[in-house]
Amino acid sequence: MGEVIIRGMVYDDVDQVMNIEKVRFSLPWSKDAIASELFNELAYYQCAEKSGKIVGYMGMWKIINECHITNIAVLPEFRNKGIGAMLIEKTIEICKSSEISMMTLEVRVSNEPAIKLYKKFGFIPVGKRPNYYVKPVEDALIMWKKIYLD
Repeated sequence: MGEVIIRGMVYDDVDQVMNIEKVRFSLPWSKDAIASELFNELAYYQCAEKSGKIVGYMGMWKIINECHITNIAVLPEFRNKGIGAMLIEKTIEICKSSEISMMTLEVRVSNEPAIKLYKKFGFIPVGKRPNYYVKPVEDALIMWKKIYLD
């Protein structure tokens, strides 16, 4: 199999991204919601592609000098292969080039692998959002990362 390429999401990717949404999340975004993000001037979505197949994706919103990570997901059979890290690295590059100095995200408090990955990239827990998630109901851990602009 070929190498993983990180690239900007295009409309033709939406169906494959929807498949990832359905596999990874108990309450997936709708196809229209994902497609509309491609036309949102404040949003940037990227895909991880391997041998022509979308195996992961990540989305962010640029809000003044902050980046809010909206979603990140990798197909189960491609997890623990560094793809999530590649997506985060690319997002950090985009933030630096856009002079964004802070990144934030929410993650299920029980999602220890994701929390560990985010900490590896310098995200720190700063609080919780009670009952933020549904199916099942669970708190969200709020994490922030400072980006040092060169």
